[in-house]
Order: sequence, then structure tokens, then C-alpha cells
Amino acid sequence: MSKLKALLVVLLISFSVSAQEFMARVTVDYSSVQASNNQVFQTLEKSLSDFINTTKWTDSRYKVHEKIEANFLIIITERSSTTYKGRLQIQTRRPVFNSTYFTPILNFVDNNFSFEYTEFEELIFNPRKFSNKNLTDVIAFYVYYALGMDADTFQLEGGTNHFKTAQQIAMNAMGTSYSGWGEMDGNKSRGSLINNVLKPTNKTLRNVYYQYHRVGLDAMSENESRAKNAIGNTLETLNFYSSGNYALFYPLDIFFMAKKDEISKIFGGGMMSSVNITAIKETLTALSPTNSSIWNNLKK
Repeated sequence: MSKLKALLVVLLISFSVSAQEFMARVTVDYSSVQASNNQVFQTLEKSLSDFINTTKWTDSRYKVHEKIEANFLIIITERSSTTYKGRLQIQTRRPVFNSTYFTPILNFVDNNFSFEYTEFEELIFNPRKFSNKNLTDVIAFYVYYALGMDADTFQLEGGTNHFKTAQQIAMNAMGTSYSGWGEMDGNKSRGSLINNVLKPTNKTLRNVYYQYHRVGLDAMSENESRAKNAIGNTLETLNFYSSGNYALFYPLDIFFMAKKDEISKIFGGGMMSSVNITAIKETLTALSPTNSSIWNNLKK
């Protein structure tokens, strides 16, 4: 009986570990600040890692290979007692079907990150209430944003519920003393970002995420030319954003920050496709002119 109990305990532990959604690495870079006690940063690093990786963020069951691989890099630029200011870089990726390749989903920086933290304090998050310290709120916001983005690559608009949770977190933070949440803080604020993600005008971009990954990349091992056609054709639909007031449409910038190098590799060699590469170049250059040197080198 004792062996049976031990086996059940092991199985329960294994299930609880594999049930969580993230396999995240948290790094706190404090090289820019002078401090007599640097241990607090190491404690923060571990606490946030545990917070992200052991919290059950959804009702879904994630197998080990389904976990979202992520990097959260916090660069501390100012410290005053228990108040910290800095930047937060978020990177996530997901595996491509029937391959050893991982495709980047997110790779961007939030430059407006400030929070309160006392060493060894318990990190508590309530999706219905602001914490008054901003730390877990910002991290949880991006956790749900990352969950939504990942889900959108597997199912058309599959991340909507996660995005709505992120939107609620942003609404909870509105009117607090912490900047970076409200639309008055600019188009890159968390509130602006998530509101734009959920706008009907973003459906084109969300469809691109699905077509690019599920119909394109995930089919690459089966038929490379057909997969490249799917990716190229869906990139061309981004022409929707060439007209209208989309010059500062941050969700589109986030797409290019994560995907520019990958697009270059996809259309840099390998099997020929039948896409209209001239039209694709024109669309991408119009939307992301800072990467024109990359787009100019694309080929079928």
C-alpha cells in the first residue's frame, strides 16, 4: 500500500508540473544600479520564475511539449528603497509541427516598467483587482498576452479569451499612479496594445498569425513550396494596413519585430514558390520601411 501511495504522489506531482502553461526563464539585469544588497535581485528573479511557471493561468491542460517557452528580461535602471524602474523584454516561441524548429512569436520591449518589491514578499495576483504594486499586474498582463498570441497561431482568433483577461488587467490599473497602462501613455502602452489587438480592424493581422503558422510553417515538412505559398499569400493580405490610420499600429510592429528575420530565411532560398514576390516586397516595405534592406532581398 505504501508503494501504491508513493506512486500516486509521484503521478500527481508529475501532472501538476506538466499542467502549467509556461516554461519561462526570468533574468533580472541590475548592472546599471548601485546597491549594497544585490541578493534582492536574485530573490526577485527566482520569485518571478516560480510565479510564472507554477501559476495555473488557464483551465486548459498543457503537456510538457505544449508549454510556451518564454524569456522575461527585466533591466533595472533605477532603484530607490523598494521602488524600481526599468525595461521588460518579452520573448516567446513555439515549436513547428514535425520539426525541431521553434518559431518566434514575440520579441519586444516595454520601456515603461516600474514597480514596488520587498525581498521575500509573496507575489499575489488577482485578475479582478489591482495589486497596488504593479509587479504581478504587468507580468500577468504579458502572460495572458503571450497566451493569446500563442493560441492565435493554432486556431483562428483562438486567443480572444486570453486577450480579454489581459484587457481586464489593464482596466484594473487605469487611474493608478503607475504609468504605462493608459492610452494617454501612447500607442505602445499596455492599454492601447490590448485594445488594438481586440479591435475588429486587427482581425486581418490575427488571421495572418493563424495562416502563417498553422497553414504555412506547420505544413513546411509536408510540402515546402505549398507552405511558402501560404505564407507569402497571407503576408500580402497585410496590404490592408497600407491605407488608413495604421502608421502607429503597434500590433503590426510587434509582428515584424518577431518575424522579420524568419521571413528573410523563408524567402531567402530553398524550394521555389509561386507567390507574387514583388507585391509582397511592396507591402512589407510600405508597412515596415526600417526593414526595407531585408525585404529587398526576398525571393521566390
